[in-house]
Amino acid sequence: MTTLDRDATVYVAGHRGLVGSAVWRHLEREGFTNLVGQSSHELDLRDREATFEYFAKTRPDTVILAAAKVGGIMANSTAPAEFLSDNVRIQVNALDAAHEFGVRRLLFLGSSCIYPKLAPQPIREDSLLTGPLEPTNDAYAIAKIAGVLQVQGMRRQYGVPYISAMPTNLYGPNDNFDLRTSHVLPAMIHRFHEAKVAQAESVTLWGTGTPRREFLHVDDLARACLFLLENYDDPAPINVGVGEDLPIKELAELVAEIVGYEGTLEWDTSKPDGTPRKLLDVSRLHALGWTAEIPLQQGIRETYAWFTASAM
Repeated sequence: MTTLDRDATVYVAGHRGLVGSAVWRHLEREGFTNLVGQSSHELDLRDREATFEYFAKTRPDTVILAAAKVGGIMANSTAPAEFLSDNVRIQVNALDAAHEFGVRRLLFLGSSCIYPKLAPQPIREDSLLTGPLEPTNDAYAIAKIAGVLQVQGMRRQYGVPYISAMPTNLYGPNDNFDLRTSHVLPAMIHRFHEAKVAQAESVTLWGTGTPRREFLHVDDLARACLFLLENYDDPAPINVGVGEDLPIKELAELVAEIVGYEGTLEWDTSKPDGTPRKLLDVSRLHALGWTAEIPLQQGIRETYAWFTASAM
């Protein structure tokens, strides 16, 4: 166990996003007094010179790399070149700068989409690079795999205790609710809310509703980030999830109930389902002593409350 200095400089890359903002809130609650971060408009991590200048100026002791270009099936399918190029540049620049300026601890956050489309369920960390990826987000997955391998390479070459974690599907305050680019859960919240307001008779969703997904509240992930920085030091990526999943159809019914939409649900089976199932094996994380705390129904209620108060 390595307790982080609460007065040392901690750089949260992507601190305005879903994950970064949750990490920032949690670190503040835990007594960290010198958090630093800049929005993507203030610092473009794709710009190598600007990234190195920022690290030289702030000299962070610890970095949580939560900055990324993210999106749902539609966004990934229509802009794969951008998803690969932007994310690789963000990661390479930030990781190289971390080494150059003596960052002591670093956590790289990847995604469960790095694993093969048909990996045995629940997905163990050693499933990485054992089969083909899901085609709808393979470019993003390749970028995140590159980040994992760079962390491992830096450990071997430089001896730095940098680590990587693979969260499952996330949701919560500050999520992206844009219907064109959001992930499935926030998109459902937005669509069902609009349908309720408009008193629409039905809502049509993509796919068959049969794929199974696991959902982790971002505040739980934020707790896991600090826990791992203080309790985990291994080249292998570690999964972060709840260890339970449900069919997309059941998720849609749950979201509709919480939002208060009473119309019918229809499914456009001409649209892609994505990976049939994506449940993470979280036994390694549980063995370290960490488990998720926020039940899905409670988390969706809180997220919908935030959406209606802040995002509309």
